[in-house]
Amino acid sequence: MSEIKKDNDILLHVKNLHVAFDTYAGEVKAVRGVDYELKKGETLAIVGESGCGKSVSAQTIMQLIPMPPGKIKEGEIIFEGKNLLDYSDKEMEKIRGKDISMIFQDPMTSLNPTMKVGKQIMEVLIKHQNMTKSEAHDRAVEMLKLVGLPNPEKRAKQFPHEYSGGMRQRAMIAIALACNPKLLIADEPTTALDVTIQAQIMDLMQELQDKLNTAIILITHDLGVVADSAKKIAVMYAGIIIEYGETNDIFYNAQHPYTWGLLQSVPRLDVETEVRLVPIDGTPPDLIAPPKGCPFAARCDYAMPVCKESMPEVSDVSDNHYVRCWLKHDMAPEVVNPVTGRRD
Repeated sequence: MSEIKKDNDILLHVKNLHVAFDTYAGEVKAVRGVDYELKKGETLAIVGESGCGKSVSAQTIMQLIPMPPGKIKEGEIIFEGKNLLDYSDKEMEKIRGKDISMIFQDPMTSLNPTMKVGKQIMEVLIKHQNMTKSEAHDRAVEMLKLVGLPNPEKRAKQFPHEYSGGMRQRAMIAIALACNPKLLIADEPTTALDVTIQAQIMDLMQELQDKLNTAIILITHDLGVVADSAKKIAVMYAGIIIEYGETNDIFYNAQHPYTWGLLQSVPRLDVETEVRLVPIDGTPPDLIAPPKGCPFAARCDYAMPVCKESMPEVSDVSDNHYVRCWLKHDMAPEVVNPVTGRRD
Protein backbone atom coordinates (compact mmCIF):
# COMPACT_ATOMS: atom_id res chain seq x y z
CA MET A 1 0.00 0.00 0.00
CA SER A 2 1.23 3.49 -0.74
CA GLU A 3 2.32 5.65 2.19
CA ILE A 4 -0.62 7.00 4.19
CA LYS A 5 -0.52 10.73 4.80
CA LYS A 6 -0.71 11.95 8.37
CA ASP A 7 -4.21 13.16 9.12
CA ASN A 8 -5.51 14.32 12.50
CA ASP A 9 -8.99 13.10 11.53
CA ILE A 10 -7.80 9.47 11.36
CA LEU A 11 -9.40 7.54 14.22
CA LEU A 12 -8.13 4.05 13.42
CA HIS A 13 -5.19 2.74 11.43
CA VAL A 14 -4.69 -1.01 11.07
CA LYS A 15 -1.12 -1.64 9.91
CA ASN A 16 0.16 -4.87 8.35
CA LEU A 17 -2.03 -7.07 10.57
CA HIS A 18 -1.32 -10.82 10.55
CA VAL A 19 -3.56 -13.18 12.57
CA ALA A 20 -3.34 -16.98 12.65
CA PHE A 21 -5.02 -19.89 14.46
CA ASP A 22 -3.35 -23.10 15.58
CA THR A 23 -5.39 -26.17 14.66
CA TYR A 24 -4.77 -29.93 14.63
CA ALA A 25 -4.32 -29.72 10.86
CA GLY A 26 -1.83 -26.85 11.05
CA GLU A 27 -1.66 -23.07 11.32
CA VAL A 28 -4.54 -21.27 9.60
CA LYS A 29 -3.30 -17.90 8.31
CA ALA A 30 -6.63 -16.08 8.62
CA VAL A 31 -5.41 -12.48 8.14
CA ARG A 32 -2.31 -11.79 6.06
CA GLY A 33 -1.09 -8.21 6.06
CA VAL A 34 -4.30 -6.18 6.29
CA ASP A 35 -3.78 -2.42 6.16
CA TYR A 36 -6.46 0.29 6.21
CA GLU A 37 -7.45 3.52 7.92
CA LEU A 38 -10.71 5.04 9.12
CA LYS A 39 -11.52 8.68 9.77
CA LYS A 40 -13.82 10.05 12.46
CA GLY A 41 -17.49 9.80 11.50
CA GLU A 42 -16.67 7.76 8.37
CA THR A 43 -17.97 4.36 7.25
CA LEU A 44 -15.65 1.69 5.86
CA ALA A 45 -17.21 -1.47 4.43
CA ILE A 46 -15.16 -4.67 4.42
CA VAL A 47 -16.66 -7.09 1.87
CA GLY A 48 -15.85 -10.60 0.74
CA GLU A 49 -16.93 -14.23 0.91
CA SER A 50 -17.28 -16.18 4.14
CA GLY A 51 -13.89 -17.21 5.51
CA CYS A 52 -11.95 -14.35 3.90
CA GLY A 53 -10.89 -12.86 7.27
CA LYS A 54 -13.37 -9.97 7.58
CA SER A 55 -14.70 -10.81 11.04
CA VAL A 56 -11.34 -11.96 12.41
CA SER A 57 -9.64 -8.70 11.41
CA ALA A 58 -12.45 -6.70 13.07
CA GLN A 59 -12.61 -8.79 16.24
CA THR A 60 -8.85 -8.40 16.61
CA ILE A 61 -9.36 -4.64 16.98
CA MET A 62 -11.28 -5.34 20.21
CA GLN A 63 -9.02 -8.30 21.10
CA LEU A 64 -12.00 -10.65 21.06
CA ILE A 65 -10.33 -13.56 19.29
CA PRO A 66 -9.54 -16.43 21.68
CA MET A 67 -5.79 -16.61 22.37
CA PRO A 68 -4.88 -19.45 22.11
CA PRO A 69 -5.62 -20.85 19.55
CA GLY A 70 -5.54 -17.41 17.91
CA LYS A 71 -2.39 -15.32 17.81
CA ILE A 72 -1.46 -11.91 16.45
CA LYS A 73 1.79 -12.56 14.61
CA GLU A 74 2.52 -9.08 13.35
CA GLY A 75 1.12 -5.58 12.94
CA GLU A 76 -0.31 -2.62 14.81
CA ILE A 77 -3.82 -1.36 15.56
CA ILE A 78 -3.52 2.38 16.17
CA PHE A 79 -6.64 3.86 17.79
CA GLU A 80 -6.46 7.57 18.62
CA GLY A 81 -2.68 7.44 18.30
CA LYS A 82 -2.15 4.43 20.61
CA ASN A 83 -1.45 0.81 19.70
CA LEU A 84 -4.26 -1.33 21.13
CA LEU A 85 -2.08 -4.43 20.87
CA ASP A 86 0.02 -3.01 23.73
CA TYR A 87 -3.03 -2.84 26.03
CA SER A 88 -3.62 -5.36 28.81
CA ASP A 89 -6.93 -7.19 29.22
CA LYS A 90 -7.99 -4.75 31.96
CA GLU A 91 -7.15 -1.74 29.80
CA MET A 92 -9.14 -3.22 26.89
CA GLU A 93 -12.15 -3.73 29.18
CA LYS A 94 -12.27 0.05 29.60
CA ILE A 95 -12.25 0.50 25.81
CA ARG A 96 -14.82 -2.16 24.83
CA GLY A 97 -18.37 -0.85 24.96
CA LYS A 98 -17.22 2.69 25.73
CA ASP A 99 -14.94 3.85 22.91
CA ILE A 100 -15.34 0.84 20.60
CA SER A 101 -18.54 -1.21 20.37
CA MET A 102 -19.61 -4.13 18.22
CA ILE A 103 -22.87 -5.41 16.74
CA PHE A 104 -22.56 -9.16 16.26
CA GLN A 105 -24.04 -11.31 13.49
CA ASP A 106 -26.71 -13.10 15.53
CA PRO A 107 -28.39 -10.98 18.22
CA MET A 108 -30.22 -14.00 19.67
CA THR A 109 -26.93 -15.62 20.70
CA SER A 110 -25.28 -12.30 21.59
CA LEU A 111 -28.00 -11.07 23.95
CA ASN A 112 -28.27 -12.71 27.38
CA PRO A 113 -31.50 -14.79 27.24
CA THR A 114 -31.87 -14.73 31.05
CA MET A 115 -31.72 -10.94 31.42
CA LYS A 116 -34.24 -8.28 30.46
CA VAL A 117 -33.13 -6.12 27.56
CA GLY A 118 -33.27 -2.89 29.53
CA LYS A 119 -30.99 -4.33 32.20
CA GLN A 120 -28.46 -5.36 29.56
CA ILE A 121 -28.26 -1.76 28.37
CA MET A 122 -28.05 -0.54 31.96
CA GLU A 123 -25.04 -2.78 32.66
CA VAL A 124 -22.96 -0.99 30.02
CA LEU A 125 -23.98 2.44 31.29
CA ILE A 126 -23.29 1.66 34.94
CA LYS A 127 -19.86 0.22 34.12
CA HIS A 128 -18.61 2.87 31.70
CA GLN A 129 -20.61 6.00 32.55
CA ASN A 130 -20.79 5.60 36.37
CA MET A 131 -24.54 6.15 36.29
CA THR A 132 -26.92 5.26 39.10
CA LYS A 133 -29.47 2.52 38.41
CA SER A 134 -32.20 5.13 38.01
CA GLU A 135 -30.15 7.18 35.54
CA ALA A 136 -29.14 4.05 33.63
CA HIS A 137 -32.76 2.91 33.40
CA ASP A 138 -33.88 6.25 31.98
CA ARG A 139 -31.03 6.18 29.48
CA ALA A 140 -31.84 2.57 28.48
CA VAL A 141 -35.46 3.53 27.73
CA GLU A 142 -34.20 6.55 25.80
CA MET A 143 -31.89 4.33 23.72
CA LEU A 144 -34.69 1.87 22.90
CA LYS A 145 -36.79 4.81 21.78
CA LEU A 146 -33.88 6.17 19.74
CA VAL A 147 -33.53 2.92 17.77
CA GLY A 148 -37.22 2.98 16.91
CA LEU A 149 -38.74 0.40 19.26
CA PRO A 150 -42.40 1.14 20.07
CA ASN A 151 -43.40 1.46 23.74
CA PRO A 152 -39.75 1.45 24.96
CA GLU A 153 -40.73 1.47 28.65
CA LYS A 154 -42.49 -1.86 28.20
CA ARG A 155 -39.80 -3.29 25.88
CA ALA A 156 -37.10 -2.57 28.46
CA LYS A 157 -38.82 -5.02 30.82
CA GLN A 158 -38.98 -7.84 28.26
CA PHE A 159 -36.57 -10.68 27.52
CA PRO A 160 -34.86 -11.16 24.11
CA HIS A 161 -37.13 -14.09 23.19
CA GLU A 162 -40.11 -11.73 23.36
CA TYR A 163 -38.59 -9.62 20.56
CA SER A 164 -38.77 -10.27 16.81
CA GLY A 165 -35.54 -10.64 14.83
CA GLY A 166 -35.55 -7.02 13.71
CA MET A 167 -36.32 -5.80 17.23
CA ARG A 168 -33.44 -7.84 18.67
CA GLN A 169 -31.08 -6.28 16.14
CA ARG A 170 -32.31 -2.82 17.16
CA ALA A 171 -31.75 -3.73 20.80
CA MET A 172 -28.17 -4.78 19.94
CA ILE A 173 -27.62 -1.42 18.28
CA ALA A 174 -29.02 0.32 21.39
CA ILE A 175 -26.52 -1.54 23.61
CA ALA A 176 -23.63 -0.81 21.24
CA LEU A 177 -24.41 2.91 21.02
CA ALA A 178 -25.42 3.48 24.65
CA CYS A 179 -22.07 5.08 25.55
CA ASN A 180 -21.74 7.06 22.31
CA PRO A 181 -18.68 5.09 21.08
CA LYS A 182 -16.19 6.63 18.71
CA LEU A 183 -16.06 3.42 16.65
CA LEU A 184 -18.84 0.94 15.92
CA ILE A 185 -18.04 -2.42 14.32
CA ALA A 186 -21.12 -3.92 12.65
CA ASP A 187 -20.47 -7.58 11.76
CA GLU A 188 -23.09 -8.67 9.21
CA PRO A 189 -25.81 -6.68 11.03
CA THR A 190 -28.54 -7.52 8.53
CA THR A 191 -27.74 -11.12 7.51
CA ALA A 192 -30.64 -12.86 9.27
CA LEU A 193 -33.22 -10.21 8.41
CA ASP A 194 -35.61 -9.85 5.49
CA VAL A 195 -34.97 -7.19 2.88
CA THR A 196 -37.41 -4.62 4.30
CA ILE A 197 -35.95 -4.85 7.81
CA GLN A 198 -32.41 -4.79 6.35
CA ALA A 199 -33.15 -1.40 4.79
CA GLN A 200 -34.60 -0.10 8.06
CA ILE A 201 -31.54 -1.22 10.05
CA MET A 202 -29.13 0.36 7.56
CA ASP A 203 -31.13 3.62 7.57
CA LEU A 204 -31.14 3.56 11.37
CA MET A 205 -27.36 3.13 11.55
CA GLN A 206 -26.88 5.98 9.11
CA GLU A 207 -29.22 8.24 11.10
CA LEU A 208 -27.49 7.46 14.40
CA GLN A 209 -24.08 7.98 12.82
CA ASP A 210 -25.13 11.45 11.66
CA LYS A 211 -26.33 12.30 15.19
CA LEU A 212 -23.39 10.86 17.12
CA ASN A 213 -20.53 11.21 14.55
CA THR A 214 -19.61 7.57 15.13
CA ALA A 215 -17.16 5.91 12.75
CA ILE A 216 -18.41 2.56 11.46
CA ILE A 217 -16.72 -0.56 10.12
CA LEU A 218 -19.42 -2.48 8.25
CA ILE A 219 -18.61 -6.14 7.57
CA THR A 220 -20.69 -7.84 4.90
CA HIS A 221 -20.59 -10.20 1.92
CA ASP A 222 -23.25 -8.18 0.09
CA LEU A 223 -22.09 -5.19 -1.93
CA GLY A 224 -25.71 -4.12 -2.35
CA VAL A 225 -25.96 -3.40 1.39
CA VAL A 226 -23.08 -0.91 1.40
CA ALA A 227 -23.80 1.06 -1.78
CA ASP A 228 -25.52 3.96 -0.01
CA SER A 229 -23.88 3.76 3.40
CA ALA A 230 -20.10 3.38 3.03
CA LYS A 231 -17.60 6.02 2.01
CA LYS A 232 -14.81 3.52 1.39
CA ILE A 233 -14.78 -0.20 0.59
CA ALA A 234 -12.08 -2.78 1.28
CA VAL A 235 -12.48 -6.00 -0.74
CA MET A 236 -10.95 -8.96 1.13
CA TYR A 237 -10.02 -12.35 -0.22
CA ALA A 238 -8.06 -15.13 1.50
CA GLY A 239 -7.00 -12.83 4.36
CA ILE A 240 -5.74 -10.03 2.10
CA ILE A 241 -7.25 -6.72 0.99
CA ILE A 242 -7.05 -7.11 -2.79
CA GLU A 243 -8.79 -3.82 -3.65
CA TYR A 244 -9.49 -0.67 -1.65
CA GLY A 245 -11.08 2.59 -2.68
CA GLU A 246 -13.88 5.10 -2.46
CA THR A 247 -17.33 3.55 -2.94
CA ASN A 248 -17.71 5.05 -6.43
CA ASP A 249 -14.27 3.69 -7.38
CA ILE A 250 -15.29 0.15 -6.43
CA PHE A 251 -18.72 0.27 -8.07
CA TYR A 252 -17.81 2.14 -11.26
CA ASN A 253 -14.08 1.56 -11.73
CA ALA A 254 -13.28 -1.77 -10.06
CA GLN A 255 -9.92 -3.18 -11.16
CA HIS A 256 -9.66 -6.67 -9.66
CA PRO A 257 -11.35 -9.71 -11.29
CA TYR A 258 -12.65 -10.81 -7.87
CA THR A 259 -14.35 -7.43 -7.39
CA TRP A 260 -15.80 -7.80 -10.89
CA GLY A 261 -17.19 -11.17 -9.82
CA LEU A 262 -18.80 -9.71 -6.70
CA LEU A 263 -20.39 -6.91 -8.71
CA GLN A 264 -21.71 -9.33 -11.35
CA SER A 265 -23.41 -11.38 -8.64
CA VAL A 266 -25.51 -8.40 -7.45
CA PRO A 267 -28.85 -7.63 -9.21
CA ARG A 268 -28.79 -4.26 -11.01
CA LEU A 269 -31.65 -1.78 -11.32
CA ASP A 270 -29.86 0.69 -13.60
CA VAL A 271 -30.14 -1.41 -16.77
CA GLU A 272 -33.29 -1.85 -18.85
CA THR A 273 -32.63 -5.38 -20.08
CA GLU A 274 -32.42 -8.43 -17.85
CA VAL A 275 -28.84 -9.39 -17.03
CA ARG A 276 -27.96 -12.89 -15.87
CA LEU A 277 -26.14 -13.02 -12.54
CA VAL A 278 -22.71 -14.62 -12.91
CA PRO A 279 -21.45 -16.81 -10.04
CA ILE A 280 -17.77 -17.05 -9.16
CA ASP A 281 -16.79 -20.65 -9.85
CA GLY A 282 -14.59 -22.59 -7.43
CA THR A 283 -13.84 -22.15 -3.75
CA PRO A 284 -11.43 -19.99 -1.73
CA PRO A 285 -7.94 -21.44 -1.09
CA ASP A 286 -6.91 -23.42 1.98
CA LEU A 287 -5.29 -20.90 4.35
CA ILE A 288 -3.30 -23.62 6.11
CA ALA A 289 -1.20 -23.68 2.94
CA PRO A 290 -2.10 -20.51 1.03
CA PRO A 291 -0.86 -20.24 -2.57
CA LYS A 292 2.44 -18.42 -3.10
CA GLY A 293 0.96 -16.31 -5.88
CA CYS A 294 -2.33 -14.42 -6.14
CA PRO A 295 -4.87 -16.27 -3.96
CA PHE A 296 -7.59 -15.74 -6.58
CA ALA A 297 -5.57 -17.15 -9.49
CA ALA A 298 -7.21 -20.61 -9.45
CA ARG A 299 -10.68 -19.05 -9.91
CA CYS A 300 -9.70 -16.18 -12.21
CA ASP A 301 -10.60 -16.18 -15.92
CA TYR A 302 -7.72 -13.76 -16.58
CA ALA A 303 -4.95 -15.62 -14.71
CA MET A 304 -1.48 -15.66 -16.24
CA PRO A 305 1.47 -17.92 -15.30
CA VAL A 306 2.95 -15.17 -13.09
CA CYS A 307 -0.28 -15.04 -11.06
CA LYS A 308 0.36 -18.53 -9.69
CA GLU A 309 4.03 -17.88 -8.97
CA SER A 310 4.21 -14.46 -7.29
CA MET A 311 1.95 -12.27 -5.16
CA PRO A 312 1.16 -9.09 -7.11
CA GLU A 313 2.42 -5.81 -5.73
CA VAL A 314 0.07 -3.00 -4.77
CA SER A 315 -0.77 -0.75 -7.71
CA ASP A 316 -2.22 2.72 -7.17
CA VAL A 317 -5.18 3.44 -9.44
CA SER A 318 -5.71 6.90 -7.92
CA ASP A 319 -4.93 8.70 -4.65
CA ASN A 320 -7.50 6.69 -2.67
CA HIS A 321 -7.80 3.57 -4.82
CA TYR A 322 -5.36 0.66 -5.00
CA VAL A 323 -5.44 -2.95 -6.18
CA ARG A 324 -3.30 -6.12 -5.99
CA CYS A 325 -3.46 -7.62 -9.47
CA TRP A 326 -0.93 -8.55 -12.15
CA LEU A 327 -3.28 -7.14 -14.81
CA LYS A 328 -2.12 -3.69 -13.71
CA HIS A 329 1.48 -4.48 -14.67
CA ASP A 330 2.83 -2.61 -17.70
CA MET A 331 3.50 -5.90 -19.53
CA ALA A 332 0.04 -7.40 -18.85
CA PRO A 333 -2.40 -7.73 -21.78
CA GLU A 334 -5.40 -5.44 -22.02
CA VAL A 335 -8.68 -7.05 -20.94
CA VAL A 336 -12.28 -5.93 -21.19
CA ASN A 337 -13.77 -5.04 -17.81
CA PRO A 338 -17.00 -7.13 -17.77
CA VAL A 339 -18.72 -4.63 -15.47
CA THR A 340 -18.02 -1.41 -17.39
CA GLY A 341 -17.30 -2.85 -20.86
CA ARG A 342 -14.12 -0.76 -21.03
CA ARG A 343 -10.63 -2.03 -21.79
CA ASP A 344 -8.36 -1.88 -18.75
